[in-house]
Amino acid sequence: MAKKKSDKAGKSKKSGAAKDDARIVLPEISAAAWEHPSDRVALNALQALPGFDTVLRLIARLFGEKSGRLLFQANAIRVSENQYGWIHERLERVCEVLAVEKMPELYVSQTPLVNAGAIGIDQPFIVLNSSLLEIMDRDQVEFVIAHEVGHIRSGHALYRTVMFLLLRLSATRYPIAGVAIRPILMALLEWSRKAEMSCDRAGLLGVQDPTVAMGALMAMAGGARGEDLDLDEFIAQAEEYRHDGDLLDTIYKQQAMLGRTHPFTVARVAALRDWIDSGDYETILGGEYRTWDEHAETNFGDDLGDAASDLTERAKATGTKLVDKLGGTVTKAGSAVGEAWRTGSADS
Repeated sequence: MAKKKSDKAGKSKKSGAAKDDARIVLPEISAAAWEHPSDRVALNALQALPGFDTVLRLIARLFGEKSGRLLFQANAIRVSENQYGWIHERLERVCEVLAVEKMPELYVSQTPLVNAGAIGIDQPFIVLNSSLLEIMDRDQVEFVIAHEVGHIRSGHALYRTVMFLLLRLSATRYPIAGVAIRPILMALLEWSRKAEMSCDRAGLLGVQDPTVAMGALMAMAGGARGEDLDLDEFIAQAEEYRHDGDLLDTIYKQQAMLGRTHPFTVARVAALRDWIDSGDYETILGGEYRTWDEHAETNFGDDLGDAASDLTERAKATGTKLVDKLGGTVTKAGSAVGEAWRTGSADS
């Protein structure tokens, strides 16, 4: 694997260590350094489809980024040195750590559902719902910011924007569009759940404290202002969910995931702990990671290759239907993506 020795701007923070503002800067780090293999396989399969990316960009440009950005310009607070200055400082630090050349815009939206997201195509931007700021401390908010920056660095914003637009189009008031796009939407949802695992890793690299990262996920699961939650107990809950139960429980778990944009929070905590235990997290902080201009070949295994092949075949089988059927219905969506974020129907 190609590697880069990082310039250290501070010491890595271990779980339970005293907090400070030090971070290890990861110059020229590639998003591939933190991306989950299943995420890369699923996204590569989608990107490899002839004309698929073009169709997605066309839909998103017409009905996604412009209307969404205007909505937040009109009805949210754009973060700057003078507006939510502490968030601006955290965003700057995350961008420095994760080698982001151009800092994205960030908006705070007045919404009761705990949520955040990165949307857009050519100039993706980040949205934090105000309720998220109420239940998380500032370090946990920084984890969420780093998570969303990870989406932008990995090129996820385009696909997430289109996915949420298609979710709106597949609602009951557009039943024909729903039938036409459902298979491709299912493929996007499957990828999206894997992509969240990648960006939780980016979030951890941004804050460099596992207790902060997992604490933020715990807060998303059921946090409330002023409550003293126990992370160890939540981790035990995650392990119980992952390992306990019989075959029928496993089937129920799989069924419960269908249609979701995100894995269950306890599964995300377990996956993040697995990544830490693998040693890859500490290896990156130690200065060894893939960089922008280094593209090492990676063998993801036969199982992941089969997953990519299956995803490709499903997308090919429905690509023509997507183009043919959306023409008469997508124009009705208008500002669907921006409205989805505003009402909190998209998740961090």
